[in-house]
Amino acid sequence: MSACAETRRLVRTAALIRRYDSNVPRYTSYPTAARFTPDVGPEDGGRWLEAVAADEAVSLYVHVPFCRTLCWYCACNTRAVNRTETIRTYVDLLLTEAGLVADRLGRRQRVARLHLGGGTPNMLSPDDLDRLFSGLRDVFDFAPDIEIAAELDPASLSHAWVKRAAHHGLNRASLGVQDLSPQVQKAINRIEPFSTVAQAADWLSQAGVKSLNLDLMYGLPLQTRDDLLATLDQVTTLRPGRIALFGYAHVPWMKPHQKLINEADLPGPEDRFAQSQAASAFLLDQGYAAVGLDHFALPTDSLAIASRTGRLHRNFQGYTTDVAETLIGLGASSISRTREGYVQNHTVERDWRAAVGQGRLPVARGLGLTTDDRRRADIIERLMCDFRVDLQDIDRKHGPAPDRFSAAFARLQPLVDDGLARRDGDVVGVTDAGRPFVRLVCAAFDTTLSTSPSRHGRLI
Repeated sequence: MSACAETRRLVRTAALIRRYDSNVPRYTSYPTAARFTPDVGPEDGGRWLEAVAADEAVSLYVHVPFCRTLCWYCACNTRAVNRTETIRTYVDLLLTEAGLVADRLGRRQRVARLHLGGGTPNMLSPDDLDRLFSGLRDVFDFAPDIEIAAELDPASLSHAWVKRAAHHGLNRASLGVQDLSPQVQKAINRIEPFSTVAQAADWLSQAGVKSLNLDLMYGLPLQTRDDLLATLDQVTTLRPGRIALFGYAHVPWMKPHQKLINEADLPGPEDRFAQSQAASAFLLDQGYAAVGLDHFALPTDSLAIASRTGRLHRNFQGYTTDVAETLIGLGASSISRTREGYVQNHTVERDWRAAVGQGRLPVARGLGLTTDDRRRADIIERLMCDFRVDLQDIDRKHGPAPDRFSAAFARLQPLVDDGLARRDGDVVGVTDAGRPFVRLVCAAFDTTLSTSPSRHGRLI
């Protein structure tokens, strides 16, 4: 490409960023959690559990809302804790909640996947892990080939914890890295040298945990393109099977501790875009395949294979190969998904503790799904995963939409005009240039976005 052509491309890209950078959901679900309402409560969640088929293999998500220290960039439901008693009693109540769920299911439901998230699951002691896994196995039927994954903080991880978790079946792990630049780590209150990450990866490998994901971020305070590339240059020497590269979402109105970050230190939209594109090019050059919007995987990894074969899915943990229709969330703020709808537990830990302690499912809010919700959810998932959807396939599954998406097509047209999307009859796709803007293409099919734009992070 000539210098003049490259200049024109950069000018056009900058114009598109200015035109389209807005608050847009990440679409890990549709409808998004911003639509959940307290009109849906414990009895609704209980009835929906009772409707789960006896022969269905479900997925479990267990939320651990504790960290050693609070990272200022974090948007998760967590808090800094240093009292072992607080964690011990939380595990007790997790098992009580699991029993309440099993009672409504009416059986020891088969579990194909278990994901420990947070927060920092490795805040649980090895003894806590023993109690948690023993208790879960008492009330659920773990499949022989169950996939057990955990999100881990390398700085607080111990070799003993890894060995105990592997004993209980841990076979996938995700290490939070974000960025290795000292000035960025100081700006986000997360000090973690590369040697710590490498040690954690080595412990996991020695314990037989062969599937490793690394979480990275762009758009962090004081972060530059060179910082991000230097981080990638180091972490790819570990050859993780997967790398997730998320854009930092600055939402201090929702997460007040993010006010500790100096907004003047945050890269602007054009710099964020340049960081994400440079990182993507680096990873592709290193032999990783792009998976959806913000994940990368080695070609032999199951995530890359699912992406190539049209079997990729998306849920609250991001891109996944999980095909379970039912996801059961345990713990404060956890979200459950069933055929009938979504329910979310109390996000305030003391409210969750009180409900479970009183023998009630700790559901605070949720949403029942309509046929149109399911129809649009499938459209958005296919766009997020495949960058293409054939609406005739959607019609065959759910029946045709009453308006045949005329409003969605009208919202989509500016993106088509700008070369970010394409439409050929009932087939809607995202162009190569439009991939970073795929959430906007999804938003064209979102009938609820205008009701809660401030609940979401920026597109770029």
